[in-house]
Amino acid sequence: MDILTHKQTAISDEKNEIGKSCYHCGDYCQDDSIKLDEKIFCCNGCKTVYEILSANKLFEYYSLEKNPGIKKNEKIKRNYEFLEDLELKNRLIDFTDGTITSITLNIPEMHCSSCIWILENLYRLNNGIINSRVNFLQKTLNIYFNETSTSIKEIFELLASIGYEPALNLGQKEEQFSKLSYKTLYFKIGIAGFCFGNVMLLSFPEYLSIGTNELPEMKKIFAYINILLAVPVFFYSASDYFSSAWKGLKKKIINIDVPIALGILVLFLRSLAEIIFSIGPGYIDSLTGLVFFLLIGRLFQNKTYDTLNFERNYKSYFPISITIKEGNSEKTIPVEKISVGNRIVIRNDEIIPADSILIKGRANIDYSFVTGESIPVEKKNGDVIYAGGKQIGEAVEVETIKDVSQSYLTQLWNDEAFQKTEESRIVSLANSISKYFTIIILSIAGAGAAFWFSIDSHIAFNVFTAVLIVACPCALALSTPFTLGNTLRIFGKNKFYLKNTHVIEKLAAITAIVFDKTGTITENSLSEVNFDNAFLNDEEKILLKSAVRNSSHPLSKSIYRSLLEFSIHKTNSFEETPGKGIFASINNFTIKIGNNNFVNEKLIIDDEGNTKVYISINNDPKGYLLISNKYRTGLKQIIEKLKRVYQLALLSGDSEGEKQKLRNIFGDESNLYFKQSPHDKLNFIKTLQVKGKRVLMLGDGLNDAGALKQSDVGISISDNVNNFSPACDGILDSKMFHRLNDFISFAIKSKKIIITSFIISFIYNIFGIIYAVTGTLTPIVAAILMPLSSISVVLFTSFSTNFVAKKEKLL
Repeated sequence: MDILTHKQTAISDEKNEIGKSCYHCGDYCQDDSIKLDEKIFCCNGCKTVYEILSANKLFEYYSLEKNPGIKKNEKIKRNYEFLEDLELKNRLIDFTDGTITSITLNIPEMHCSSCIWILENLYRLNNGIINSRVNFLQKTLNIYFNETSTSIKEIFELLASIGYEPALNLGQKEEQFSKLSYKTLYFKIGIAGFCFGNVMLLSFPEYLSIGTNELPEMKKIFAYINILLAVPVFFYSASDYFSSAWKGLKKKIINIDVPIALGILVLFLRSLAEIIFSIGPGYIDSLTGLVFFLLIGRLFQNKTYDTLNFERNYKSYFPISITIKEGNSEKTIPVEKISVGNRIVIRNDEIIPADSILIKGRANIDYSFVTGESIPVEKKNGDVIYAGGKQIGEAVEVETIKDVSQSYLTQLWNDEAFQKTEESRIVSLANSISKYFTIIILSIAGAGAAFWFSIDSHIAFNVFTAVLIVACPCALALSTPFTLGNTLRIFGKNKFYLKNTHVIEKLAAITAIVFDKTGTITENSLSEVNFDNAFLNDEEKILLKSAVRNSSHPLSKSIYRSLLEFSIHKTNSFEETPGKGIFASINNFTIKIGNNNFVNEKLIIDDEGNTKVYISINNDPKGYLLISNKYRTGLKQIIEKLKRVYQLALLSGDSEGEKQKLRNIFGDESNLYFKQSPHDKLNFIKTLQVKGKRVLMLGDGLNDAGALKQSDVGISISDNVNNFSPACDGILDSKMFHRLNDFISFAIKSKKIIITSFIISFIYNIFGIIYAVTGTLTPIVAAILMPLSSISVVLFTSFSTNFVAKKEKLL
């Protein structure tokens, strides 16, 4: 406590040097009438926020920034009683299990590292808040809280009391593409463009030496008008660069905005000095032009990025299918075609794609995908089940009450719990170079100016500002997100949906590929089920169909399709053991379906042949079904291509009945393993990684979820089923399986495009700096070149990825 108090006092002493400024927000205080702990505040609102933070010992808030607080006027307090309305609360909630609730709020006042710190420490201000996470770019705050300890109303009041009042946009629909707010940027560009145009107009006499000797007083008037035009550009249009540079310097970081801000500052001060002391016309045209072109470049970058983001979140969907019920029949549809009011059948281990109401069946929902808590939550008819939950047990029927939110599912998928911790090598390289880039540029600018100063101070000034402005590590900052973002978009168009851009780099680095068999290299819809060795009457076939209906396993779905003419009975209980089989209780019967060890008490030796699924009813063996697998079209051709480059292996939970068939496809050099449990598959991946291999695992996401998570890249194959596994890195539509080699090749080429853009940036900076140091490059030309370099990088990466994609026939 003493240490904290001492630290707080030290900060207070530093702030008191400023004068009568508010301790919390930094605004000017007309008097010192509002005081607490010898600190002055501009209003009671700021004083209240300080009291809250002080009472909770959150002094670190004031050490992160100087005057970090948001000015809060008590007179604008809102009454949040309306948040007690149940319908309104339900519109705000992303998820709830009755106790733990999640909401996402828009926080317009979020502006700095102190804001992030306090918003992510809300649990220290309210014990009911479990955690809170900031998305700074989107200015959103996701909060998980315990409804037994706090409420949405109390959270809103807390946020408002510390100056971060949430903005309510309840009428806004997600499908109406929520772009970044460009209003401020447009204003800044408009003001900079207007001032730049008028400065150029007023400077024409100076450029052409018209009337400068005859009317010297007009020359001076024009120069002062130019200063007036430069003021809004300097203080408003360029403010983001100064703000970013200052925040970086306060954290002892020299970011890329430091040389830009320094160049703008030097241009402005030098121009003031030249005009006021009648030394020269100044560089107002260069200053306003620099800011205008920089902002145009930023707008272009943001628009391009938004286009990629829009296609990612709103035009490209997970390539998974959902079973909907129409009358007494069922059919599968793509997830994006789900609409409000659809009745959906959710089987064991399937994800709920949209907020729904339980209509039929006993639901046990595993919300680990949403909250990280894996204990199933029991639901009864009429209860709401939130998107992202996974059904455990028998098949249930739900009715959707919201449309599918692709961006929400993607957000859940990218949760830290499902991330693989290895850092991107390209991003690491870019960060390392950027770290030293600015320091080197400042050194070169200073050395160049020092060299020219003794020769010509005018050239020295040009050299200093031109070097600061023309040098640009834009390729380092832009090439990676734009190249990989465009690649992600192209993959999505081809029904290959990846978790994030880091997966592309890891996909390009793989050295070994491991395939699961059933549902991965087999085409389930074409599998044939033979009942010759199954001794079942019609009633027992109804029991069989009723049991397998609850399972999303490819073999279960094949059996279900072969029994369409039979009705179904209600399932009393259902349990599925990965890699073994299913157990169900229906009416007064128990039925087991799976491999022979699971179904039969006595071990039965398999004959060589196709896949066998054993059945017993009330522990009475009923023989087995013989399932002839149909392998995917073009499987042999794609394996031939892949095995030239990568080490291949096949892992199957089935017997060795099809070993020779598969050996003919994979060749003698590939490893084939049968009767593999989920644990065996996981250990095999680990063994390869210990040997230094970077492993791509392809599975169905059911019996191999552990192996998919362990692998460097785990891809789940979707075949008209909802078998999405949060642990995987990507989902590939089975119809695009034959393009696997093309996807890997495209990932490799995308990485090469990034390296090429690095080289282009390096060459640009070398020639630009040399040209600037010679003194022949004026600041305004440098101002044009810098944003052009940014635009050229974006155009190069976009054109190159599209060109390569067309060459690979992906576009």
